[in-house]
Amino acid sequence: MASIRGVIFDVDGTLIDSNDAHARAWIDALEEFGHKVHFEEVRRLIGMGGDKLLPRVTGISSDSPEGKRISGRCSEIFMKQLLPELRAFPGTKELLEELHRRGIRIVIASSAKEEKLRELLKLTGADGVIESATSSSDAEQSKPDPDIVQAALGDLRLPPGEVVMIGDTPYDVEAAARAGLRTIGFRSGGWTDSALAGAIAVYDGPADLLAHLETSPLAGGASAAPQAEETPLQRTV
Repeated sequence: MASIRGVIFDVDGTLIDSNDAHARAWIDALEEFGHKVHFEEVRRLIGMGGDKLLPRVTGISSDSPEGKRISGRCSEIFMKQLLPELRAFPGTKELLEELHRRGIRIVIASSAKEEKLRELLKLTGADGVIESATSSSDAEQSKPDPDIVQAALGDLRLPPGEVVMIGDTPYDVEAAARAGLRTIGFRSGGWTDSALAGAIAVYDGPADLLAHLETSPLAGGASAAPQAEETPLQRTV
């Protein structure tokens, strides 16, 4: 396995404990427009773009007038009512800063809109070590399509073999694979190891990866010598 010189991070459910809040915002917005959906039905789709989620649960196109009104109301509920209560996962700031200290470059790839992503990244407390952030405005298609990950990879200007994606949903794993990247999975978003199949390693979240950094695929940072090919790691606790 080549030495990792760059990491592409997802945000929701990976760095910030926000997946439930996103689901709640969708449910409340949909209910205001007369669409009753169950929490779990929406929750399992968090991680893909809203342009894909909305038609999956209602059959309404996100580009339709009603779709735009629902999406706009969802964003309003999230930003005004739910965002102020959100926090980064334990170890987020420390993990980002430690990777930066080791010379690993950090970029963001999120299906969130630019304004929302900007506010979420403030919660990490470590935005000074993040080189760039790609959002839904930087890609034609949202996750699990690879467009956003490809845009982030373009910002890094590194070979795919020297970059890893870190995310919490199967949509991250799929998007990364379609962009030619390996993935480290986090359970922090609520998905099981089997749902994250395809990841080369799975950890509970930022603090868990930080605690096991020396035995992780990121061991040694950008200065690490190339290592022999390893079998995929699924760490259990």
